[in-house]
Amino acid sequence: MTRRGITGTLAAALLAALSLPDRILAQSYPVRPMRMVIPYTPGGPTDLVGRALAERMQKILGQQVIVDNRAGGGGVIGSEIVARSNPDGYTLLLGTPGQLILLPLLNPKVPYRPSDFQPVTKVVDTPQVLIATAKLPASTVAELVAYAKQRPGEITYGSVQAGGTGHLGMELLKLATGMDMLHVPYKGTVPALTDLIAGRIQVMFSSLPTVQQHLQAKRIKILATGAPRRTPAIKDVPTIAETVPGYDLVTWYGIFVAPRTPAPIVNTLHRTLVDILTSPEIEQIFAAQGVEPAHMTPQALAQYMQAESKRWEKVIRAAGIRID
Repeated sequence: MTRRGITGTLAAALLAALSLPDRILAQSYPVRPMRMVIPYTPGGPTDLVGRALAERMQKILGQQVIVDNRAGGGGVIGSEIVARSNPDGYTLLLGTPGQLILLPLLNPKVPYRPSDFQPVTKVVDTPQVLIATAKLPASTVAELVAYAKQRPGEITYGSVQAGGTGHLGMELLKLATGMDMLHVPYKGTVPALTDLIAGRIQVMFSSLPTVQQHLQAKRIKILATGAPRRTPAIKDVPTIAETVPGYDLVTWYGIFVAPRTPAPIVNTLHRTLVDILTSPEIEQIFAAQGVEPAHMTPQALAQYMQAESKRWEKVIRAAGIRID
């Protein structure tokens, strides 16, 4: 064998040896209990989704998946735990755009950036719905726009968190339609809905599961959904995009791990979650909660997050929003 041939053989052997640990890791993973960090309180929509996924991951992977609720800071506390965890695939994050994209854009003091997380897959889409007090003399988006334009600065809208999805979603709608409305931030869903029902604020965005009982009792009304297409659970309700072309406001949840987690582990998690998300059982469970199963490759989710970051950065700058 020539010297060049020997060198080539050694190089190939070295590459094979370097890739061997990852292959062995993928075959053995997981070998101990895993933890899914949910950066919000128990009982909420994210918690219900996370627990449903954790229960089924245990059955497929053969290891316990412990749900760890770490609420605080709008999701920052739990998210930072995962961003700083060992890149071994044993600490997962159920993340949302609010804590992963919006907060880092709004506040430079947030101790992480989207790049501090390795995407595994999106898991659900939950369309935001535009709701109004029953006292508002407008029942469609077009009627709301006309009503607000006749009363610049008089119509108030609420949001559960300043700088959150509901806040920025309304600012996006204002920019697209030329409405001038006053923002009233709240520190929780309950006080915001209480004031909406009483008519102290006129409109707000919320997730469908959160407001279903109030809609059924006719304490509030729904004007439209923020999704680009109609939501199967409320297929008779139009989208905002049918009146304001291109409008899109969907809250999504995804699973993430620490950066530099080996690709074989990420791929194992991705395959496991896709199997769960495409099962008829989970589709029925999520439909009852008003959310839709969704999945993306890790690469596609990373690209989607980059595009979303650019989109919301434009809205934040145009509206002059900043949170310290």
